[in-house]
Amino acid sequence: MTPLPLIVGFGGVGPAGRSSFHHAYRRIIFDSLDATERVRTVSALAAMMNLAFVREGVLVDGDGVAVDGPAYAALERRVLDHTLIRRLESERFDPDQVPGNFEIKVGANGGASSLVIAENDLPKPLPEGWTVSGCANGMASVDVAVGSALLVETARRLAVQSGGQLPSGFDPASLYNSRFHPRGLQLAIIGASDAVRSSGIPWQTITDNVHADEIAVYAASAMAQLDSNGTGGMLQARLRGNRVSSKQLPLGLNTMPADFINAYVLGSVGATGANAGACATFLYNLRLAVEDIQSGRRRVAVVGNAEAPLVPEVIEGYAAMSALATDEKLCRLDGSSSPDHRRASRPFGDNCGFTLGESGQYFVLMDDSLALDLGAQIHAAVTDVFVNADGFKKSISAPGPGNYITLAKAVASAQSMFGTDAVSKRSFIQAHGSSTPQNRTTESRIFDTVARAFGISDWPVTAIKAFVGHSLAPASGDQMVNALGVLRYGILPGISTVDKLADDLYGERLAIALKNTDLSGRADIAFLNSKGFGGNNATGVVVAPRLTETMLAKRHGDAVMTTHQQRLKEVEERAAAYDAECLRGPMQPIYRFGDALIDETEISISDEHIDIPGFALGVDLRLKNRYEDMQ
Repeated sequence: MTPLPLIVGFGGVGPAGRSSFHHAYRRIIFDSLDATERVRTVSALAAMMNLAFVREGVLVDGDGVAVDGPAYAALERRVLDHTLIRRLESERFDPDQVPGNFEIKVGANGGASSLVIAENDLPKPLPEGWTVSGCANGMASVDVAVGSALLVETARRLAVQSGGQLPSGFDPASLYNSRFHPRGLQLAIIGASDAVRSSGIPWQTITDNVHADEIAVYAASAMAQLDSNGTGGMLQARLRGNRVSSKQLPLGLNTMPADFINAYVLGSVGATGANAGACATFLYNLRLAVEDIQSGRRRVAVVGNAEAPLVPEVIEGYAAMSALATDEKLCRLDGSSSPDHRRASRPFGDNCGFTLGESGQYFVLMDDSLALDLGAQIHAAVTDVFVNADGFKKSISAPGPGNYITLAKAVASAQSMFGTDAVSKRSFIQAHGSSTPQNRTTESRIFDTVARAFGISDWPVTAIKAFVGHSLAPASGDQMVNALGVLRYGILPGISTVDKLADDLYGERLAIALKNTDLSGRADIAFLNSKGFGGNNATGVVVAPRLTETMLAKRHGDAVMTTHQQRLKEVEERAAAYDAECLRGPMQPIYRFGDALIDETEISISDEHIDIPGFALGVDLRLKNRYEDMQ
């Protein structure tokens, strides 16, 4: 029997808030929530933003005063205004005053120039064209030749003023001892911790029930860590007159999210990896986890990605490619003199480029037998992830045939398992939906073509980037979080940033949602689609809990399922206790720096087994000969 990979925990942070317990999803469908769920969503966001906390069942501000009536209305408005895509705020940098250097030529009037500089500040060796003409009282007179260039500190305004930022007031660096950690790695620590703690099963309990090498962590960033504490700071240091630190290069590696999770969150000695595939990076890593579990090589996997690309240099890099929605383009699109930053991302509508976002999303997967034994929550099953390239291209950014293959195989796979009706009547698509003119035509054509091939009509489609932006590596992690919400609540988020669909879509067989759509009873299968830069295409198949539990009952029988339900109650209570903790105060991520180190002298190895301190079952060396038929 092929083990079935189940999602038993999920979490993270992004522009919509904390992902665990569907808080981020509910922020996106806020207008469709009842009063109780609205209060719950506002409370979760307010706690993240350090505005208010839940104490003894009452929402109170920092002074312990109950937040109700007009005060609650004001809090709700503030929470809603300072989440999702919006104008870039100055918590990290001022988009109107981005520091930089401006080059000027000396002697524009044809004559040389003189400078007076402290002797200790003279560069060694002197730049070409510089001559020291005299020194007195520690100051040097320098003659600068005509045509020499000087860099003068100045500031500039970014052409792009919108982004999918974390909720205002939420500072991941303040939640643990994050000294010198790039922001992307901070999000990795917090996202993985949230996912693990949301499972309701202590991590030690999990490790006690599997061999040490039956755990895997797959996580990466697509663009490495490009802020001042990572690669970006290393490359800029000398140009800014600073020194390169000993941490900037190693912490900038795009493998660091997985390394940090192993070293500081899980203490895992199992398999690890960082598979990068541009915008499809999450699905690439998810595929590794799914195939590991299906093969039986691993029983547990923590998968996810973190990316923090909201830095001026990355924004300007994508803007230079004409890929982003600039203020000028938005004004031209709307015929307005003032850009609508909240509606900067408009998948499948008349649009002008995508909007960058920051995010860290992680998921805990188990094989079905282990999940049932431990009484784990079952949020969904991931049955397949398909990855294909585009073949020959005349431009690395141009679309190609790879996504036709991934989506068609995903649909065919789901149809082979659940039948034609399940796919044609009870599935939906989480589109890549990047909000570029090229994407809206090419992706809609792929959807329409596959729909025709499989006899699908009115195929529900949404695009989460309309709300949170494009977070690059975690982009499909954002899709997964949203898909789990749809599978749980049955409401497909409408692309509310779009007034009408663009005229050049291939949408005859599609039902692209512009308003929140009730799919209750019609949301059993989600297809996560990604069209990554360079021909990195991927599509994943995610199955709802209801359908998953039917599969599990057929395999394991009613007695096992009944026992699981009994164990589940305790797990859900622990998970709920963690959620309540996050509402009472700032999140408490797992961060075990230098804690519970393994004494290598206590490792014991025989020809059949490795005993490792802290891992009850150690590592089994009784490996099967997979090539017995050849010997």
